[in-house]
Amino acid sequence: MSRMLDLAERIARQAHRYHEPAHPPTAEEHPFDVRNIISDLPPDVRRLFDNGHYAQATFEAFKYLERVVQSHAKSNKSGCALMMEAFNGTKPLIPLNSLADLTERDEQEGYKFLFAGGMMGIRNPRAHDPSIQDDPDTCLDHLSFVSMLLRRLINAGFNPTPTIRKARGGRAKKK
Repeated sequence: MSRMLDLAERIARQAHRYHEPAHPPTAEEHPFDVRNIISDLPPDVRRLFDNGHYAQATFEAFKYLERVVQSHAKSNKSGCALMMEAFNGTKPLIPLNSLADLTERDEQEGYKFLFAGGMMGIRNPRAHDPSIQDDPDTCLDHLSFVSMLLRRLINAGFNPTPTIRKARGGRAKKK
């Protein structure tokens, strides 16, 4: 009986993989729209994707994420070291919540590792190995991950676009 319940539970947990999309993509919809890729990414990311340079599109998106974090953290560090410092669980340069209880401190710590892991596991290989060739779905997965991280920053009150423009010496957009 226990094996049957375990099997039923496994099937139920996998069922979400087999649902029909709310609306199937049309020929006019861009994959970025279908996957809800954040619009704050630089236009080069979409251009690279459209031209089939998927690994480079991923790399550019992660470079943008890094610049956003550097700007808000006011740090010159990069990559994993930047993320570990910026999202440090005890004294973060970029607090994602009020850190008022264990759950919020755990969330901060978890996101520290998500940001750092993205830099180490996704961005760095593309920075150091030009032979990496991603397919469109892998690139979209990476861009969805960057989008999720950027949205978490936005939800915590850190707006990426004006910050980056100011950091580059330009003027911030007014919303």
